[in-house]
Amino acid sequence: MSVLSAEVRLVKAGATKIRYPAELLSDDGTHLVVRAPWAAPGVRDFGFVRFEPGDVFTEHYWRDRWYSVKEVRTGAGVLKGWYCDITRPAVAGGGEVVVEDLDLDLWVSADGRTVLRLDEDEFAESGLADRDPQAAEEAVRALDELELLARGGSFSDLLG
Repeated sequence: MSVLSAEVRLVKAGATKIRYPAELLSDDGTHLVVRAPWAAPGVRDFGFVRFEPGDVFTEHYWRDRWYSVKEVRTGAGVLKGWYCDITRPAVAGGGEVVVEDLDLDLWVSADGRTVLRLDEDEFAESGLADRDPQAAEEAVRALDELELLARGGSFSDLLG
């Protein structure tokens, strides 16, 4: 049996921010799931979590939602938490998943006790509210929705 693959491309301000190969786990036409190792070089220490070589990301993308959710585990399988990117709905086809990062992010720790809204200053400085007010409104709504799910304890239900 062959493994299906996909390339994930994260776009920010019209330019490709990162591109990496991933294993396609499922795609029902609306929600698709891929798995990939930590793709950036070296360690990224956010203070509340470290992403490092060996970490495995199970990434959930939707074609009808303004976010993606990445479950982050160590190479040994220990859950670190979930990193959520606020994005335009994913565009997928031809072996590629493309998402446009809208600067807002949410972190949810493995135990669910820590829920952090991230990069709201970057979002404000991006000028999206002036360029595309509807997209800015959708982005804030998506961040609020994810935070509500995380604080309500039903976050893992989102991932099915």
